Amino acid sequence: MNIATLDSSAVAPPNATSLKQDASIIGLVGLAHASSHFSHLLLPLMFPLFIKEFGFSYSELGLLMSVFFVVSGVGQASGGFLVDRMGARPVMFAALATIMLACVVASFATGYTSLVLVAALAGLGNSPFHPIDFTIMNQRVSPARLGYAFSVHGITGNLGWAAATVFFATVSSLYNWRIAYLGAAGMYGAILLLLVLNRGKLSTVVAERKPDDKAEHGLAFMKLPVVWWCFGFFLLSTMTLAVVQSFSVSLLKALYGVSFEVATMTLTAYMLCGAAGMLVGGFVAARISNSDKVVAICMAVGAGFLALCGTGIFGATGTMAVLAATGFAVGIGGPSRDMMIKKATPKGATGRVYGMVYSGLDVGFAIAPVLFGVFMDRGWYKLTFFGAALVMLLSVGAALGVGLRTTPRFGVA
Repeated sequence: MNIATLDSSAVAPPNATSLKQDASIIGLVGLAHASSHFSHLLLPLMFPLFIKEFGFSYSELGLLMSVFFVVSGVGQASGGFLVDRMGARPVMFAALATIMLACVVASFATGYTSLVLVAALAGLGNSPFHPIDFTIMNQRVSPARLGYAFSVHGITGNLGWAAATVFFATVSSLYNWRIAYLGAAGMYGAILLLLVLNRGKLSTVVAERKPDDKAEHGLAFMKLPVVWWCFGFFLLSTMTLAVVQSFSVSLLKALYGVSFEVATMTLTAYMLCGAAGMLVGGFVAARISNSDKVVAICMAVGAGFLALCGTGIFGATGTMAVLAATGFAVGIGGPSRDMMIKKATPKGATGRVYGMVYSGLDVGFAIAPVLFGVFMDRGWYKLTFFGAALVMLLSVGAALGVGLRTTPRFGVA
């Protein structure tokens, strides 16, 4: 395949768009991305209440999340094809409507079967947002502001997680969990209405494909090694994030005897530092063209910090500070990571590539809790930190592998 035919997106973004227009598009896409991350926590935040009301085991509840991420992973890979063929906007509207339906079904859940349906619907609705978001931004946002757009995109995702925690904790305590789900459905309905009213800013152009243009046709992009290197990077880097999200509270409690509240605050600090890092990373991505090297350096620093957490040499307070700093280091690389993927994207396959590559996120989230859960069950707490650090170090190699397979001939200046 001649890589000279490759380009960064289906339709080149405008060379000069007003700051107001770009900011509006970035804000709308960011809101949609926040709603996607919000959906990740529709079920797990309610696990204690489900155990109390239905008597479910942790294994049964864990299976619900497996359903969510399996459906989301398959849907994300295939959703990219829909985005490329139909445009991003109609797929976005359908995705939001599907998550809203999942919330309604959850509010009337009467047992395990109902919650499996909720997990499947929520996973399906969540699945296409990365190909949707990046197709819109790559086509509609000025090239000079793409780094900032990717930064805001990452930050809004973290804020979506934080908003879900506050929303469900508040509404379920004031009323009950069923009302909380109805409230979430209303929120998704309001977001959908807002995006429909601003639909003109979310339109994308579907590129024409010539029958003899194999680089732009069907599954041809999957033959590119760089796509699979990108997939591998996301799988590995997300496994580390999954370890932090799933086990950091338990690790801090087991290794240092800190309270649940303090350990939870540390995880919150990790997420907030990650958002702050993404803000800084937007400026880095806009000024440094070697995005793969930026990502590799950030991941290497993050791996070093996680390894330090495993040594315990800093004690409880120091370890919690280092763990929070890990979020900042990884966050800085976030926007450059998205630029790295943009450079590796063939012409006319933006949605498909982002869908396939970002499905690595779902695979990583599905694998890591099972793998490192064995470590936790056996009391290998320090090894859990070291294992997470090793996986992140492997992602450094994957990022550099992407860079070696991405050249200026891909149409990126």
